[in-house]
Amino acid sequence: MELRHIRYFLEVAREGNFTRAAARIGIGQPPLSQQIRDLETEIGTQLFHRVPHGAELTEAGIAFRDIVQHFPELAERAIRAAQRAGRGEIGSIRVGFTASAAFSPSVPRVFRDFRRSYPGVEMTLEENNSARLLHALMDEQLDAVFLRQGAANSDDIKLHRLTSEPMLIVLPAGHPAARHETVALETLRDDALILTPRQVGPTHFDIVVAACRAAGFEPVMGQSAPQLGSVINFVAAELGFSLVPAAMAQLQVNGVVYRKVAGDVPMAHLALAYRSNDISTVLRNFVGRTLNTHRAEDQENDTND
Repeated sequence: MELRHIRYFLEVAREGNFTRAAARIGIGQPPLSQQIRDLETEIGTQLFHRVPHGAELTEAGIAFRDIVQHFPELAERAIRAAQRAGRGEIGSIRVGFTASAAFSPSVPRVFRDFRRSYPGVEMTLEENNSARLLHALMDEQLDAVFLRQGAANSDDIKLHRLTSEPMLIVLPAGHPAARHETVALETLRDDALILTPRQVGPTHFDIVVAACRAAGFEPVMGQSAPQLGSVINFVAAELGFSLVPAAMAQLQVNGVVYRKVAGDVPMAHLALAYRSNDISTVLRNFVGRTLNTHRAEDQENDTND
């Protein structure tokens, strides 16, 4: 049984006449009559009484109509849903991001623009450290993550660098170096350096330690912080200093100041990561929207410069 058989049957049932039904469908009356006979043969019972003025439903025909009358509409809805899913307009996506990525202006903008462009897609967000985000990505608990480039080193992960920003020194407000707008790292060689553990944020840890070594000293490791936001709070408690991506300067905490690095400035690179073998249309749309958003921002920045 094909859907067209049901459509033909319903049209004859509505019109009560084979000739009028054939005209509405756009086929000849004899082919329509043959299609209905084929349907009755397949079902094994008569659906219409052929009467002089047209066609009347049998009891079997009434029972059949009551069940199938919504089939064409359901089929159209199913087709539209399949087409929307094929275009990535419905479905779901799970996106993770690090604390520092959340402060990048472009990341909230990507989330906003994607929701507006694809309102039928359910987007679930999760904030965590790089190590846990990558683990969740590989375990297919997340579909895409925003993190600092360098955290992912696997052929199974595809990375797109999005932005690069300078690192800033975070100092207690009462530190002698806080009086200056630009601070040389080597002047902090005797201060404790506050970082998250390397296994939590390997990229941030490596960038900061490498910057200290490039300035000519081995950093004195101080209190370990559970996350980047805690690093700034520990600095406010005068437990030491740290370096954070410039976007983190939006986090205004009493007792801390952000200062530029003198000389060679370490850079933090934000990237979008996802599994190389993920062929989801929703994911492709999300990646495309993310890249387009950042290209537009780059063009705006170039124009402003």
